[in-house]
Amino acid sequence: MADPALFEFLHTEMVAELWAQDPDPGPGGQKTSLLVLEGMGFRVGQALGERLPRETLTFREELDILKFLCKDLWVAVFHKQMDSLRTNHQGTYVLQDNSFPLLVRMASGLQYLEEAPKFLAFTCGLLRGTLSTLGVKSLVTASVAALPAWPRITEDWGPSWHDLSHTCH
Repeated sequence: MADPALFEFLHTEMVAELWAQDPDPGPGGQKTSLLVLEGMGFRVGQALGERLPRETLTFREELDILKFLCKDLWVAVFHKQMDSLRTNHQGTYVLQDNSFPLLVRMASGLQYLEEAPKFLAFTCGLLRGTLSTLGVKSLVTASVAALPAWPRITEDWGPSWHDLSHTCH
């Protein structure tokens, strides 16, 4: 993918533009903007999945697909691997990035933590779109316990992508 700084700038501008055009700044309007961002991410994820080499798409187990997301896809988009992948062995996976690039430059504090979901919606769509291309229906949600510090202070900070519960076609 392109220079990480360009991607971060483009993403920030997409978020800012959607929020600036939102006629309803209340919870309903924000939900619409989040859905638009998630939809954009979904389409980009589908396109990335379609451009993958065919030998990459021959995954034998769902865990192989999630490892692919954590390593190959994450490196292609963010120039780094995910920090951890956990599973309950019942179809739910938790992917964690302790220094998520789209949040790492935000200041810490509760008022900024409340702004985090709009910076995660695109990426949730990206993961869901890629999984869709790989034949996996999924529900992707993100949560942020605390914003990452710059430089990073602790390993436990950053978004986790939860509920990658899915059924294979």
